[in-house]
Amino acid sequence: MARFIFIAGGVMSGIGKGVSCASIGRVLQSKGFSVTALKIDPYINVDAGTMDLPVHGEVFVTEDGDQCDQDMGNYERFLDENLSKENYMTTGRVYQTVINRERNLEYGGKCVEVVPHIPEEVIRRIKKAQRKQRADFCLIEIGGTVGEYQNLLFLEAARMMKLSHPKDVIFILVSYLPIPKMIGEMKTKPTQNAVKSLNMSGIQPDIILGRSPLPLDESRKRKISNFCNVAEENVISAPDIKSIYEIPINFEKENLGNQILKSFDMKARVGDLKDWEKLIRKIKNLKKIVKIGIVEKYFKEDATFLTDCYLSLIEAIKHAAWFSKRRPEIHWLSAEEYEKNSKLVQELKKFDGIIIPSNSEKGTRSLKVPVEGKIRAIEFCRENKIPFLGLCLGMQLAVVEFARNICKLKGANSTEFAQKCQVPVIDVMLEQKERLAKKNYGGTMRLGAYPCRLTSGTLSRKAYGSTLVSERHRHRYELNNEFRDILEKKGMLMAGINPERNLVEIIEIPDHPFFVAIQFHPEFKSRPLRPHPLFREFIRVCLR
Repeated sequence: MARFIFIAGGVMSGIGKGVSCASIGRVLQSKGFSVTALKIDPYINVDAGTMDLPVHGEVFVTEDGDQCDQDMGNYERFLDENLSKENYMTTGRVYQTVINRERNLEYGGKCVEVVPHIPEEVIRRIKKAQRKQRADFCLIEIGGTVGEYQNLLFLEAARMMKLSHPKDVIFILVSYLPIPKMIGEMKTKPTQNAVKSLNMSGIQPDIILGRSPLPLDESRKRKISNFCNVAEENVISAPDIKSIYEIPINFEKENLGNQILKSFDMKARVGDLKDWEKLIRKIKNLKKIVKIGIVEKYFKEDATFLTDCYLSLIEAIKHAAWFSKRRPEIHWLSAEEYEKNSKLVQELKKFDGIIIPSNSEKGTRSLKVPVEGKIRAIEFCRENKIPFLGLCLGMQLAVVEFARNICKLKGANSTEFAQKCQVPVIDVMLEQKERLAKKNYGGTMRLGAYPCRLTSGTLSRKAYGSTLVSERHRHRYELNNEFRDILEKKGMLMAGINPERNLVEIIEIPDHPFFVAIQFHPEFKSRPLRPHPLFREFIRVCLR
């Protein structure tokens, strides 16, 4: 029988439920169990692809093309497993399914109600994900915080599962313990109130993870235990740390894994966290750095927007840098400033390598992206032999730059930013034109894993060490094959091709230390213990 662990948040959001969930999974894996993880988003959106990036953060894409919350990326990186659409749900997705079933008379003519039918659909999805992965443990993170109206139905689903499987379900509350500056003392009252809100939903937490700037002392643990009706050994200290990858080690020190097993009357199998501990030791001892510049639209009003939107990219850079025994130093560079003053691109010489990532803004807002500033940066990297990695939009703009400056195709552009351009070297795919004409936007991009055949003798082929690979996509625009001949005659190397549709996936420029641009998103498949080959090779060349 599988065991189910619900993880909810108290006091406020953004305190690390996702990485806590992922870390618990890693700890249970280390004890010899198979684990899968689900994220429940309380939004009406059917998937994360149409959500507001500044609010919601990165859109993570699974192998089967589901657009998910960024916590799904944390699950994959910590568990080192590929998850699927079954591991993600939203309020909109759940309601959509129930309504479709009602329209198909699958409820046998009954009156369909919010309770119990919505929670029952949530439970069905949870059990389906567990069966698909054949997991011993199924972790379910409920987005937001307890007490919010949006979470009530998901908490009700959790309560119903506990009622029907009392020995196979436990609840973990991740709650924040503030230390007000004017007081200088850690306060437990917000956590007490969070537990009270959870109790009002018919749920009693079995374990409390106490998030705070500092470790919880015995006095605070005892107080939480007394007032929240939780065993003292089940009050776990989760202080702030420099690297999220330290969290499983901290949980193991706090004996969290064994306490979870004790709650289920289970014992650990053979296993350990030695590989994880080795990684943390390496990270802590790194002294030499590698300086990477990322050219993007700089959002002065909220700099955290960039780190949230490019979470997987930042982690992939870290993984590759650590592999080369370097500490990554990442700098955000303003493409807007390069548009205003072309001389500013000279600053790119200060960095070991430059990355131009995917478009952080989709839809009509994409027209505001400072593409000309990015194109200037690409030209400077090409001419000055600075290692360059282009991702998705970065690849498309590298093609535009090459077409303009090497092929002398005046007016070359992408129809994403110049719909009536005379030389559309980047154009929307045919089936995408039909979808856009019908305003069919949600979940209709080229999504998920597609094969890519690598050209022999290329940097990409050398990095991967194989001829055929599979990578994840999220885009509507492609290199226009009508211009392939002239691009190749002028020296652009088509290093990766999708064999099914003859689409260009990777371009390279020879006689350059590293000029590689990719249509797909390799960052989604990077792992802390298995850095992605392209990022690994990019960092290696940066150091050389």
